Amino acid sequence: MPGIFLTVSGKADTSLTRRLADEVGRLTCAVLRKEPDRTLVMVDYVPHEQWFVAGLSLAELGRNSFRLEVTVTDETNTREEKAAFHAQAFELLSGIIGNVHSHSNVHIVDCRATAYGYGGITQDRHYQQGAGGWPLQREVGVSNV
Repeated sequence: MPGIFLTVSGKADTSLTRRLADEVGRLTCAVLRKEPDRTLVMVDYVPHEQWFVAGLSLAELGRNSFRLEVTVTDETNTREEKAAFHAQAFELLSGIIGNVHSHSNVHIVDCRATAYGYGGITQDRHYQQGAGGWPLQREVGVSNV
């Protein structure tokens, strides 16, 4: 289950938020081989006056920026997949947002399977127990990873 957290400079915009959530979610699932129905996306906005790069605000720089953080279970993606995701995500977001500062960034967080999960069950437990193998999975209605 990837957790996708995107912060964008500027004012909240409902239609932009929907587009960003859809396209970043789709890209993450395609490149990092994740399941769309187990993907969460959160989009947040920070005013240009409150975002700083090298001591100057984006308002002063006249630029936009983003920070994309994707949390995945460690050892589920190759370095090649991660590199491809970085390049494609930067290109996608630069195209949608426009005029982005070069220090806009993508961060893939590899979490240990014992420290990360959903539905009250770690990814490690999901993996160990398989579909329906652990009573709690059936109780919370969660299938295996």
